[in-house]
Amino acid sequence: MTGRRIKNMDEFAKLSDISRPTLSKYFNDAESVRKSSRVKIEAALEKFDYRPNMFAINQNRKLTKTIGIVVPYLADPFFSEIVRRIERRCIDAGFWPVVFSAHGQKGLESNALAILQSLRPAGALIAPLGRHSDFEVVQQFTKEVPTVVFDSNVDVGRAFVGSNNSQSIGLIVDYLCRTGEPPCFLEMPPVNPNANKRRDAYVQAMERLGHDPQVLRADGTGWEFERIGLEAGMRLITTRSLPSETILCSNDRLAIGLLAAAYQKGLRVGHGPGCALRVAGHDDHPWSQFTCPPLTTVAQDFNAIAEKSVETLFEIIKNNSTITDRPEFVFDGRLVLRASA
Repeated sequence: MTGRRIKNMDEFAKLSDISRPTLSKYFNDAESVRKSSRVKIEAALEKFDYRPNMFAINQNRKLTKTIGIVVPYLADPFFSEIVRRIERRCIDAGFWPVVFSAHGQKGLESNALAILQSLRPAGALIAPLGRHSDFEVVQQFTKEVPTVVFDSNVDVGRAFVGSNNSQSIGLIVDYLCRTGEPPCFLEMPPVNPNANKRRDAYVQAMERLGHDPQVLRADGTGWEFERIGLEAGMRLITTRSLPSETILCSNDRLAIGLLAAAYQKGLRVGHGPGCALRVAGHDDHPWSQFTCPPLTTVAQDFNAIAEKSVETLFEIIKNNSTITDRPEFVFDGRLVLRASA
């Protein structure tokens, strides 16, 4: 190591006596140059302690190696888990994942898409806010950047990958009706299209089984679902407004808040003697197995959704796809039985 600071690749090329085109080729793909050249370049890198500006190299490519990932709320463990799997898959394929969170806000989602587009990504995987998105901004982005939409099926992008809400809600409604009092359904003001689809699926499943649907609406906005569930639970229990001893929540985070409310009001949750309520959710939130009692739910297929999203995007990038039919891939849920129901 010489201790001398090298400013750019041109200077490194002169000092190492390696041509600039060979260096560029090496930094784009080390395997694309001869072994003797690789050995010489790597020895020079060690000698001169040169670290190239990989961001600049990436931006100068005809097709960058950047993959953008945009989610509504990265603090939600559901999105954290999906993003973790997508990131790993992108890295293994030689791409650079860049993650943005909209923090549940339209303006931040639009800003994230603008910043991402300025990076000239090879493609993007986005879970839009949905009804709170600036649809024109999202639509324009997906017209200019190859995009696969996941989780929230907003009608943009080249493809959609998500969960079969009709199947998964029908599955848990059927189970709850077979094993106890038919459930009421606790929802909150919808933050994305999944919420409405789950409510509609609940209504259809109850009617199919010959029961009257009973939908309850929690007050509150934003992404603090546990707090909204807690406050709704306290109100419903205090006023004795629950129409059933079985409550199906539209998502696990809402159910976690309801479990906390039941505990504070001295109600035992579970299936069996001495239990006042049964509570179930949807998603198999990473924390749902650690609640007290552990939460009965429907597991979304995290791995299948992440894998298919990335696989579909890579196929679009590889083929420079101009498909217009926008395929949709949905995966069935799996019933997870725990002590809460």
